[in-house]
Amino acid sequence: MTRQLLVPMDDSEPARAALEHALSVFPDAEVTVVHAVDDLEAGYGGGPEPGADGTTPAFFADVHDIAADHDRTVETTVIEGTSADAILEYARREGIDQIVMGSEGRSGVSRMLLGSVAEAVARRSSVPVTIVP
Repeated sequence: MTRQLLVPMDDSEPARAALEHALSVFPDAEVTVVHAVDDLEAGYGGGPEPGADGTTPAFFADVHDIAADHDRTVETTVIEGTSADAILEYARREGIDQIVMGSEGRSGVSRMLLGSVAEAVARRSSVPVTIVP
C-alpha cells in the first residue's frame, strides 16, 4: 500500500525543508503539496495570499523543481480556509496517512493573531505529523 503524504506549503524555507524531507525519507509515497489560502489573514493585514486570485502560486514551480531533483513528481493544489482547519480537513477527506510540514512559515502580526499553524495541526491531527525545522 502506497503512503499518502501531505505537505502544506508556503513560500518559506521551513516549508521547502519539509518537502525535501518528505521526498527523501518517503521515496515510495505519493506526495501532495497544498497551499492554504486564508482569507482571514488578508483581513488582519497579512496581504493577499499567493493563489488568492485563483491562480497557481508562483512557488509551485519551485515545488516541481525540488521534486524533479529527487526524480519524483508531486501533485499540487490550492485549498481554501483557515490554514490549520483547511489542512486537517483535506487530510481527512483525502485519506492522507501522514502530514509533513515546516516548523513555521507565517511571521509577524498574522502569526501572533492566528497562532502557529504547525502547532495547531500537530495537536489536532488524527494522523502522524512530522514537523521539520
